[in-house]
Amino acid sequence: MSNLHKVFTNHITKEKFIQAKPMTINKIYDGKPMITETDTEGIITYANRHFLEFTGFERKELIGLPHSVIRHPDTPVGVYHAMWKIISQKKVWRGYLKSLCRDGSYYWALLYIQPKIDEIGNITGYVASRRDAYPSAISDVEAKYAELQGKEHMDDDYFMRGELYHGEDMATFTSHA
Repeated sequence: MSNLHKVFTNHITKEKFIQAKPMTINKIYDGKPMITETDTEGIITYANRHFLEFTGFERKELIGLPHSVIRHPDTPVGVYHAMWKIISQKKVWRGYLKSLCRDGSYYWALLYIQPKIDEIGNITGYVASRRDAYPSAISDVEAKYAELQGKEHMDDDYFMRGELYHGEDMATFTSHA
């Protein structure tokens, strides 16, 4: 992890936001619905109350920031590359993400990100909803993500696999080849 703090500019207020240095504190996601919405460029336009409470952000500072403000450096760039590729095709992306809270602690969640489509079929933004990450899957995903760090792995098949089927105690990637 880098010792440098990332600086983001709020697109509404023009204020600078300095991302906290990632910590090793794993905040256990309580399973309550956490929803965020962005515009087509990934700028946050909405965050529900529980997302704000859980992550420690204030609404006025978060709305207008790039969604990448919560990106944890342990998550490979290939995850985001695949996510954008899938959602820009008007499909739903499902996957595990390790995300940062305002104070630098982190949490794991299973995310579902889908495009918002207007009446003539244009993408107008995106909605991300989170649910509990299956504990048995986190260690597998964490190990795979550690393996696939770096731009040389950006197009790895692991990131572009099909549906993410989940059950009570497990989640597996399966391909629809």
